Amino acid sequence: MTTEPTPAATEAATSSSTVYGAPCWVTLMTRDLRAAHDFYGAVMGWEFRPARLGEGFSVALSGGRAVAGIGALASAFHVAVAWTPYFAVRDADETAARIRERSATVAVGPVAFVLGRGALAADRDGAVFGIWEGELPTGWEAWRSAAPAWVRLHTRDAFDAAIFYGEILDWACGRPGCCDVEYVGDEVVLRSGDRAVARLSSGALGEAPDPAIRPRWQVHFPVADVERGVTVALRHGGTVITHEPGVQATLRDPDGGLFTLTDAAAADG
Repeated sequence: MTTEPTPAATEAATSSSTVYGAPCWVTLMTRDLRAAHDFYGAVMGWEFRPARLGEGFSVALSGGRAVAGIGALASAFHVAVAWTPYFAVRDADETAARIRERSATVAVGPVAFVLGRGALAADRDGAVFGIWEGELPTGWEAWRSAAPAWVRLHTRDAFDAAIFYGEILDWACGRPGCCDVEYVGDEVVLRSGDRAVARLSSGALGEAPDPAIRPRWQVHFPVADVERGVTVALRHGGTVITHEPGVQATLRDPDGGLFTLTDAAAADG
């Protein structure tokens, strides 16, 4: 697990309690840190710096601002290579207890880090996500504008999943600052303020051999040119899973991690 949701040591930080329930960070668990740097540096234009979590961890930078964490953890923990969203919570222990009470799994943690406490979990359908209690980047919206457009849960039943996540993350609880939930067609849309920050959609198959079809959280990154991103990804060993020209493309990196490039002009759509 790599959780370092801070842009720079000199910047003041806000607390996860101010944006509780919302996605607040994303990480990639991979097997080869250098290869991940080469691939995502080319496709996303990111630069990288060492993380304060030790050797094997790094922070991806876009325009000098931290946008994601990358850790060479997949082999050590015997887990799939994957992008994982972390959700801000007020109390990691309480949230972990709620997850267990609802027949889901807390795989790692809560673990104490320099800036807070985090845990890695899986919902009842097996989709992996994280929770984070502690400091966040200065101006959460600024992090959002440089990092994911949103995260999407592919699940068996979006409405059932919305109830599960709503109960553990305090969505639509009526308290100041909580995330709002909308039902749009056959999707559930999570909003923090006036931004769509997560989407939940039905149709995943729990026993599907293809990880792109199984229940999972998927990270959408905004880019200025989707087609360029696809071309560069293919050139550097990536694979196209789905492609809507000029709008978005879901790709698999050379180590197996799935992510989606989304047209930045429609990133809040």
